[in-house]
Amino acid sequence: MTDSLALSDRLRLDGYEPARGEAPGEWESQSFDLDVLAQHHTADDAHSYFLLHDTSATWGYPGMPQIAALHLTRDPASMTFCSDFVRLPLPAMAQSWLIARGCPADAIQLGEQVGTSAADDVTRALETRLTSDGDRFALLHSYTEDSEPVRIAALLRAVDGSRPPFRILLETTDLQAGTHTLREAPFATYEAATQWWEKYWEGEVTTLPDPAQTTSLTLRPSEYPPGCSAPPGPSRR
Repeated sequence: MTDSLALSDRLRLDGYEPARGEAPGEWESQSFDLDVLAQHHTADDAHSYFLLHDTSATWGYPGMPQIAALHLTRDPASMTFCSDFVRLPLPAMAQSWLIARGCPADAIQLGEQVGTSAADDVTRALETRLTSDGDRFALLHSYTEDSEPVRIAALLRAVDGSRPPFRILLETTDLQAGTHTLREAPFATYEAATQWWEKYWEGEVTTLPDPAQTTSLTLRPSEYPPGCSAPPGPSRR
């Protein structure tokens, strides 16, 4: 269950205008489709942080992320505002993005009645770690499958020199039980990560590989092309 009010009802922008040079944000045209999952406003009202669910994403392009994050910065003196908006596949990644922009970690947590619950301690520990990993990994690709079985996969690249440099997150949801399970696996090369990705979405594999099987190779810079194309999602048959 999401918050009952859409983003349009929570912005606190009455009387404010976009700052000079501020282009209209994607969120502005979709504010009625963005449900608030969690929010935080600073005491001086200079900053607002929103964790969002895009209810229209299921009709968007295939695999479109359904989670988003919005940071509003207000200048009461000039009555202007600036915004920063991003789409991300997992709530923990959106929380991490907001925390990196100054939101207190304990202020942007999901309520007990919001969404599904973590199925086990491994999931809870991984989600907790992800909220602090915002500056360590860059999102390369993601795919959200919101028809049963509900699955979300994200391919990340380390930006801090960590080895192995690539990892895949895989979240699966049991709607009947109201729970979700999150797992991860590291990969030594982009090629290895995308090979698993393609096999998973084609139904050739159903789980992430054992880390020992994916990190034995030595990374060569040429194996991560600067302009890599997105791996495919599930076939539409």
